[in-house]
Amino acid sequence: MITIDQFNFKGEKVLVRVDFNVPLNAGFQITDDSRITATLPTLNKILADGGSVILMSHLGRPKAGPEDKFSLRHILGHLGKLLGKNVHFAPDCIGAEAAAMASGMGAGEVLLLENLRFYKEEEKGDRDFAQKLASLGTFYVNDAFGTAHRAHASTAIIADFFPGKKAFGYVMAREVENADKVMKAPQRPLTAIVGGAKVSDKILIVENLLNVADHIIIGGGMAYTFFKAQGGHIGKSLCEDERLQTCIEILEKAKAKGVSIHLPSDSIIADNFAADANTQNCASDAIPDGWMGLDIGASACNDFNSVLLNSKTILWNGPMGVFEMEAFSTGTRTVAEAVAESTQNGAFSLIGGGDSAAAVHKFGFEDKVSYVSTGGGALLEYFEGKTLPGIAAIVGE
Repeated sequence: MITIDQFNFKGEKVLVRVDFNVPLNAGFQITDDSRITATLPTLNKILADGGSVILMSHLGRPKAGPEDKFSLRHILGHLGKLLGKNVHFAPDCIGAEAAAMASGMGAGEVLLLENLRFYKEEEKGDRDFAQKLASLGTFYVNDAFGTAHRAHASTAIIADFFPGKKAFGYVMAREVENADKVMKAPQRPLTAIVGGAKVSDKILIVENLLNVADHIIIGGGMAYTFFKAQGGHIGKSLCEDERLQTCIEILEKAKAKGVSIHLPSDSIIADNFAADANTQNCASDAIPDGWMGLDIGASACNDFNSVLLNSKTILWNGPMGVFEMEAFSTGTRTVAEAVAESTQNGAFSLIGGGDSAAAVHKFGFEDKVSYVSTGGGALLEYFEGKTLPGIAAIVGE
C-alpha cells in the first residue's frame, strides 16, 4: 500500500481529498467533528515535512450549484483551531482565484477549497474538472475513505494526473488495513453481526461473508424476513416479501459452507412504532397480529453474547433494533457491551460505520473496540468484494 509515510513533502503543494462532510446544526455549528479530527495526523505529517496543504471536500448534497448552507466556510474556524493555525479559504474550488491562492502558498500553509459538489462535474467524474483541480497542486493524497466507493473527479479521476506522486493518507490506510484483518487474515472464530432494516441492503455483504465467516448474527428488521421465509408468524414486523426466497438460499448456502447463522430467538415487540408503545417479549417466529418486532429479546441477547465472547474477530454492521428509542435500545447496547468485552479479552473488533458507529458512540464504547470505520457505504462495498475506485486510483488496479 502506497502511503504518505513513503514520501517527504518538503516543497510540495499537496492536494488532499478529505471527508469533511460533517453534521451541522441550525446555527452552522459542527455537532460531530470526528471526520475532521481523523485526518489531522495526515495533515500534520505533510505540514511537518515542510509541505503546504490544499484541502478538497464535499459537504451535504447541493442540488444545483452553490448554496450557503452547504458552504465549507462554516467549518473554517473549527478546522483552524484543530490545526492550530490560520486556514485560508478559497470561495471556489477551481478558477482564477483558487489558482492564485494555491500558487501563492508557502510551506506550512493550509488552504480549504469551497465545496466540490457545487459543480455537477464532481459527481459525474468529469475529466476536465479533475484536471482543473489537479493543476492547483504538485502531489495528490486521498484520505477520504467515506467516498472511496465513488468514481468522482476528486476521488478517482484526479489521481491520473499525478503519476508517481499520489498516496493514501492515514485514514484510508487504516481503513483498508483493518478491513483486511477481517476479510483476508482473520483470527478465528470470525463472527459477523449484520443488522439493519432490510435484507436487500445487506444481501451482497452476507453472501460475501459466507465465504469467510464462521458465525453470522442477524438482527434488526431484516431478521423478520428470515423468520417469515421459514414459515414463522411475524405480525406487522418489517418484511420484504420479495426477498423470502433469498433468505432461504442464504440459509442453505450457510449450511453447505458450515457457517452458523444466528437469528434472534425472541424479540421485544410493540403494538405501535413509537417510544411509548405497549411492549412485551415474544418468540420471534410467533408474533401476534398487530404487533411488530423492534428489538431482540433477552434470550437472543444471551445467545448472541455467548457467540461473541467466544470470537477472535468481530465485524459489526447494523443495529439490533430501533436503538434510537430507549425502549428498543437494549439489544444493540448489549451487543456493544459483548463486543467490547470480547475485545478486552483479545479479539479484534471492527465497527462498520453508519448506525453501528453511531450506536457505539451513543453507548460510550468507541474506545473499547479495536476500530470504528469512518465510511459506512464504502466499507460495505469493500466487504461485498467490490473494487473501490478511490483505492484503485492509487494502487493502479
